[in-house]
Order: sequence, then structure tokens, then C-alpha cells
Amino acid sequence: MITAFITLGLFDILDILLVALLLYQVYLLIRGTVAINIFVGLFLFYLMWLLVRALNMELLSSILGQFIGVGVIALIIVFQQEIRKFLLILGSRYNVNQRFSLENWFASEEEGMKEKAVNSIVSACEHMSKSKTGALIVIAKNTDLKAYANTGKIVNSRVSGTLLETIFFKNSPLHDGAVIIDNNKIFAARCILPVTDSTNIPGSLGLRHRAAIGMSQVTDSHVITVSEENGNMSYVMGGNIKVRITGAELRTFLAGDFSGFIV
Repeated sequence: MITAFITLGLFDILDILLVALLLYQVYLLIRGTVAINIFVGLFLFYLMWLLVRALNMELLSSILGQFIGVGVIALIIVFQQEIRKFLLILGSRYNVNQRFSLENWFASEEEGMKEKAVNSIVSACEHMSKSKTGALIVIAKNTDLKAYANTGKIVNSRVSGTLLETIFFKNSPLHDGAVIIDNNKIFAARCILPVTDSTNIPGSLGLRHRAAIGMSQVTDSHVITVSEENGNMSYVMGGNIKVRITGAELRTFLAGDFSGFIV
């Protein structure tokens, strides 16, 4: 009677697929950062331990096994920033509070104001692009941005193109930092944003763009930048950036159509 060496059931296949999906998500999270090198190093270390065990090298196997035994704690320490980023992204995507808030229930009543806000933002960005006025505008989605708003000055004013241009005017006391727009209102100005640590950012993009990418990585916010050097407008979401966009493209993105968002 021949017995199968490996039995593979439906749940085993599902288990393998889920692990593969998890590893792929981890790769996407740390891709382009120095953490990818650490991850590869730890993976090679684990493979070496498996090889040493297979060769029955007891002394070396026991020494390496001590490190593997505290591997989870080591991973938490080494990848604390990436784990925090992952949990922030996960929390912002499934934010029950925001999904079932009164603002969302009655959002249909504010469509007119939303379109007016879009027009104001596009108009202000086009004017600042022509005058090469640097700007950094965060459009809040589901993530609560109060922690970032508190790093700056609370404004709580309706979105106005004139007000946006005034805030980012180089002699304005509020121009240095980001503006956060939430629920069709300018929530805060002069806000400090987290800067991405990705190594894949082109050298032509400065700190303003790195802050925009960083903000879109740790929250589900969308970010608009206007370059102070060349006046180019950019749109950032999910850690991806589209540079040198036109006013028409910006209007399309703000309206929720990202079919032309090619990274």
C-alpha cells in the first residue's frame, strides 16, 4: 500500500495563498526603503538556520536557534516604523467611525459646495503655478487628521481660492507648511507632515514632494503640490505621485476620476 507523502487539501491551498498575499503586502510596504535590505538579510539568516539544522550541526544550530527564538520581538523592534505605517493604513481604510458618520450620511446634500471647493482649489493651484508659488494641500478622506492639524494653525474656513493663495504667499506667516482641507473646509494651515523614507524618489523632487508622498503613505489622504522652482503641479495618492499635471487633470482627480493617474 502506497501512502502519499504530502496531502494537500483546500484549506492548505488557501493557507499558502494567504501567506503569499501577506508577504506580497509586506514587500509593497517596504519596497524602496532601507527596510527591504534588512528583510532580505533576516530571510537569508533564517534559510541558513534551516540549512544548519538539516546538516545536523548541533552547536551552530542551537546558537542560531536562540536568535530565531526571539525573532518576533526583533522584527517588531527593527520594523516598528513599517508596522506602524501598516496599521495606520489598515485603520484608515476601515475606519468605522468615519464610514458611519453623520457627515457621510448627509454628504449628498453638499455636492454643490463640493464642486465649488474643487473649482476654488483648481483656480488657486493654476494661479500659484503661474507665479511659481510653492504649495502643499492635503485633501482628507477617511483618516482623522486632527493630529497633523494640531501641528499648525486651525483655520476652519470655507475653501476659497483667494484664501489659499493668501496662505501660500511667501510673506504670509502661514505659508511654511501644509494646508489640510477636510469636509470641504480649510481645516488648518502651516501643518507639519511626515516625510517619506523611500529611496525611489527622483532627485528633482524636493522636501515638499517627499512630505506629500509620506502623508499619502501613512494616511488615505490625497495631496496636491505646486513646485516653487518650476511651478509644476503634482497629485499624490497611496504613495504614488503624478507630476506635471494640468489644471484639467487636477479637476478630474479632485472629482474622483483616477483613470488617467499613470505612475
